[in-house]
Amino acid sequence: MAVPLYPLRFEPVFRRYLWGGRRLGSVLGKPIGEGGDYAESWEVVDHGPDQSRVAFGPLVGATLGELVDHHGQALLGRHHPRPQFPLLVKLLDAQHKLSVQVHPNDEQAALLDPPDLGKTEAWVVLAAEPESRIYAGLKRGFDRPALERELKRGTCELCLHQFEPAVGDCIFLPAGTVHALGSGLLIAEVQQSSDTTYRLFDWNRVGPDGRPRALHLDEALDVIDFARGPVDPLQPHPMDGGVTRLVACDKFVLDRLVVSAGRSIGEADRCHIVLVLEGEIRVSGDPSDAALKSGETILLPAAVGPVEVLPISPRTELLDVYLP
Repeated sequence: MAVPLYPLRFEPVFRRYLWGGRRLGSVLGKPIGEGGDYAESWEVVDHGPDQSRVAFGPLVGATLGELVDHHGQALLGRHHPRPQFPLLVKLLDAQHKLSVQVHPNDEQAALLDPPDLGKTEAWVVLAAEPESRIYAGLKRGFDRPALERELKRGTCELCLHQFEPAVGDCIFLPAGTVHALGSGLLIAEVQQSSDTTYRLFDWNRVGPDGRPRALHLDEALDVIDFARGPVDPLQPHPMDGGVTRLVACDKFVLDRLVVSAGRSIGEADRCHIVLVLEGEIRVSGDPSDAALKSGETILLPAAVGPVEVLPISPRTELLDVYLP
């Protein structure tokens, strides 16, 4: 007999890079190991060998890819069938600057070997040290020749629009947008399920082996959208019922919810991903029998329909992510 789906928690998948730190553990409570370079916690992922695994309940150990294959209709609802789960949700600890990078769109990524999805993404700032910076988009007037000139000089930062972010800011980065995180930022990221990144500039630093990290200048220059200029934080759009719309694009919708009493999230024809930004909630049907805390994520399959969530702290704030 097939196991019916239920609210799904997953084991995090960690990525360690030279720009990472310790805050995934110290601030967000993730079970990281020793070392000061824990950069990313992939909360929900189905991308080749990178797979979320169910942490609780009858389906414990199953990968998200297996759920798409064997429970696609129940998981995705109106968005079934799909060859993979189309979204990736992660948390980032930028203890140091990330490289300046860009991602291809769907059409460009489809030509890769193996093919990939494009990578449109959005960031929500969870914590920001004083004078932290986000680099998003090119300054006005910087076309390809101007960017190539500054890359050769090692002064790429002269081309980049930058600003000092505040906690709660949301930055939307369609594929083709040049961007980088500065140091001192803790970020929630929602993106297409892709891992194709082209580095333009790495701040003239060296990797752990003492050598500069590889750049992908030709590939990056070919996919940059030079018509897209400076990018600033989005203006949130208030909706009904304590919901604020942060992003609505053809790849995903991202809402912020302030929850002061029990309410339902989800619907019968699509899945939702809920990430706790602040506070704690209990989720009806969650087999872990534990509160979902700040920095934790749960996937609500389409088949479970609306799910009741109950805040258990004075202030509770959630991100709700779903397909359009």
